[in-house]
Amino acid sequence: MANAYINAKVDLTTTGETTLYTCGQFTTAIVKSIIVSDDSNNADTLTLTITSGASVFNLYKDKAVGAKGTVELLTAPLVVQADEVLKVTAATANRLHVVASILEIT
Repeated sequence: MANAYINAKVDLTTTGETTLYTCGQFTTAIVKSIIVSDDSNNADTLTLTITSGASVFNLYKDKAVGAKGTVELLTAPLVVQADEVLKVTAATANRLHVVASILEIT
C-alpha cells in the first residue's frame, strides 16, 4: 500500500456543479479538511455532494460562508471510496474558493 498526501482545489467561477476530487479506481481517500473561502464583500452559500455511481448524497446543502470569511466544513475525516466524486456548487459565481486536504491510499 502506498500513501500520498495531496490537495484538491477549485475556484468556483460558475454556478454549475464543479468536481473537487475524484477518487481513483484502486484508491481509498481520507479527506482531512475541506476549507471554503469567500473573496468578495458578499456572503454566499455552497453545496457539497458525494457521488457514488448514479447516487448523489448531500454533505452540505446551502452552507453559508460569510463575506471575506473562511469555513472548515469537516469536523471529522471523510472516507471517499474508489470512483466516488466530491462536487461543489456555489450559489454565486466568482466568490468562493475550495481546498481539500486528502490522504490517498492505494
